[in-house]
Amino acid sequence: MYHKWPVRKPRPYHKRHDPTIPLLTGQRVIDTFFPIAKGGTGSIPGAFGTGKTVTLHQIAKWADSQVVVYIGCGERGNEMTEVLIEFPHLKDPRSGKPLMDRTVLVANTSNMPVAAREASIYTGVTIAEYYRDMGKDVVLVADSTSRWAEALREMSGRLEEMPAEEGYPSYLASRLAEFYERAGRVRALGSPDRDGSVTLIGAVSPSGGDFTEPVTTHTMRFIKTFWALDAKLAYSRHYPSINWMNSYSGYLADIAKWWSKNINEDWLSLRSEAYSILQREDTLKEIVRLLGPEALPDEEKLILEVARMIKIGMLQQNSFDDVDTYCSPEKQYKLLKLLVGFYKKGQQALKEDVSLSDIRKLDIVTRLLKARMDIKDDEMPKLDQLESDMQDQFKSITGVKVSN
Repeated sequence: MYHKWPVRKPRPYHKRHDPTIPLLTGQRVIDTFFPIAKGGTGSIPGAFGTGKTVTLHQIAKWADSQVVVYIGCGERGNEMTEVLIEFPHLKDPRSGKPLMDRTVLVANTSNMPVAAREASIYTGVTIAEYYRDMGKDVVLVADSTSRWAEALREMSGRLEEMPAEEGYPSYLASRLAEFYERAGRVRALGSPDRDGSVTLIGAVSPSGGDFTEPVTTHTMRFIKTFWALDAKLAYSRHYPSINWMNSYSGYLADIAKWWSKNINEDWLSLRSEAYSILQREDTLKEIVRLLGPEALPDEEKLILEVARMIKIGMLQQNSFDDVDTYCSPEKQYKLLKLLVGFYKKGQQALKEDVSLSDIRKLDIVTRLLKARMDIKDDEMPKLDQLESDMQDQFKSITGVKVSN
């Protein structure tokens, strides 16, 4: 089993597959709104205190992969200690064994030599490729590529190389490209049916949350999924603090086929409708700020109300809650369907002269917001019952109005 390989050289493979299978993380804002494919590339930039490490821990815990490679590159030692202490106590939901059994830690904390920090990224991705060649799905989490780039800058300075923007070496972009190009879902050499994948997710720690600095801008050129963390959301206790207006996923169209086949064929249309509500709410916020909410008609006030419900009931997720820490694809779809269904029924009720205040008073509003924490993944009939109750409540208020 002894095997040597130069870590800076990618391992060979027979052929590369298209990224059509989603990497399910159990995090609603990721899986439903900004998904990543197996063998894909993603980045999670954010200022200090925005919840990067907790989000990465959640992905490492719940992603449907056989192996997790966690690289602590230039981060604080206590963060790596937290992983070492926490993961052995957590159970892998698929095997029932400790989560540590499928986790590889590459620890190069901030008090370790700069050269070791620069090599840690390559060491981690080579280990990931080794397991990929065994036919396993691997998730590599690098926390953080900014510290790796700083090590690159420090070594470049000692070698007296010509600095480029902000003192980083001129080859920063090509080194980042070389790293992210090693992701992919491939057919391994030597076997006609052994497929494996390496999914690369890199955290970026821009100083002061400035996404225009070199590491973030170059990273955005080479990745297809971008989860932008927002300090304002973090300070308002909205976690994970992924800003839905600044984030994007380039895998949405390819992954939609998997959701249509395995969950429901109208998943993409529901996702698009929910996202358009959030976009419309973002444009209305400026009017509300200048003139107040009373300046809007009831149809647009309903958009603000439903957007608030989507944020609380769908986008927020409590990683420390036993039920809410993980959300299955089926539950994600049903929650999305309920919230979009509420919006459509609210629109119809307004057309029938029902007041917005009557819609807001409905008992179903509170139940929809609590469903993510009250209903477990194996209690799907309760969500179906919630949909039935919602229809009955809307019938009751529209029926009263018509009879009057």
